[in-house]
Amino acid sequence: MVMGKVHHLIEAYGRQATRDLLEGRRAPRIVEAAASWSSDEEMGTGYIHSGWCQTALPHRRPQDDSAIWKLETDSMTLLVEPGVRLKGDGTPSHVGVPFGAIARLILIYLQSEALRTGSRDIQLGRSLRDFLGRLGVSVGGKTTRLVREQADRISRCRLSFHFTRNGATVLVNQNIVDIAMFVDDPANGVAGQGDLFVETARLSESFFHQLRQHAVPLDEAAIRHIRNSSMALDVYCWLAYRLHALQDEKMVSWGALATQFGAGIRLRKHFKAAFTENLQLAQAVYRDARVTLTPDGLLLQPSPPPVRKLAR
Repeated sequence: MVMGKVHHLIEAYGRQATRDLLEGRRAPRIVEAAASWSSDEEMGTGYIHSGWCQTALPHRRPQDDSAIWKLETDSMTLLVEPGVRLKGDGTPSHVGVPFGAIARLILIYLQSEALRTGSRDIQLGRSLRDFLGRLGVSVGGKTTRLVREQADRISRCRLSFHFTRNGATVLVNQNIVDIAMFVDDPANGVAGQGDLFVETARLSESFFHQLRQHAVPLDEAAIRHIRNSSMALDVYCWLAYRLHALQDEKMVSWGALATQFGAGIRLRKHFKAAFTENLQLAQAVYRDARVTLTPDGLLLQPSPPPVRKLAR
C-alpha cells in the first residue's frame, strides 16, 4: 500500500470507497487515520529527544519489573533501569520500566512542555490530563490507573544512551526526572495508604540540556491519530528524525528494522507484517514521508519534516 496513494484515493472517492479498495485487516484504521489527520485543524507541535527516535521502550508490560530494559540498534544502545518505591511497610519494591503507548505520550508531554515553557519544572495532574484530552485519550477509570502507573515508572527510572561519535564511544547516563512530587490518590480515601500520583516533576538538568540540543519536532495532530499504537508512534518519531536530515536515499535492512522495532514480537517471521501495518499507520499521518518497502528492507528518501503541514 502506497500511503500517498491512500490520501489521493480519499480525496477522490471518500473514506468508505477507499476502505473498500484497500486490503488488510488494518485498512479501515489506516484510512480513518489518514482522513482524520488531513481534516484536523487543531495545530500544535510536540517534541521528543532524538535518542527516543532511535530506540524504544517495551510495547507491553515486562514480565519482570526488576529487569533492566535493553535495546541495541545500529546507532545506539538504550538501557532503562527500573526505579524503586517504598511500600507502606517501608520495604523497597521495583516499579518496572515504562511501557506501551501511554508511556510514550507522557514522555512527549514532558519534553514538549519543558521546551514550551523553557523550564525543567513540569505540572502533571490536570495539565497532563488536558494534554491527553487534546490527543483524544479519555482519562478515567482504567486509563487513570494506567496513566498514574506510567508516570510513576517514568519518574523513578534511570536511562543510559550509548552511542559512537567521531570514533569514540559516548555515554549519556541520567534520570529523566530529578525531583517528583507524589500525592495520595484521593479515590482511595485514606491518606498515606493509597496509590501515589505524580503531581509535579522536575526534569534532570542533564536530560533538559540534551533535550534542548537534540529535540525533534512532531506534529501533535499526527500523534493524536495514532495515539493507541506504540509501534506506530515509534515508527513515526523515527521517520520524523531520519527523513528530513537525509542527503541521499538510505536502505535500512529488515534485520535492523526488527532490532529496533520488533521487541516483543516472539517470532521473527511475524515482524514484517506487523511493521508494515504500523509503517502504513505512521505514513497515514506523515503524508510527505518518502519510503518504499522492498525485499531487502525499507528504502528511505529525503523528505520534508512532518511539521511542515502546520506552516501551510
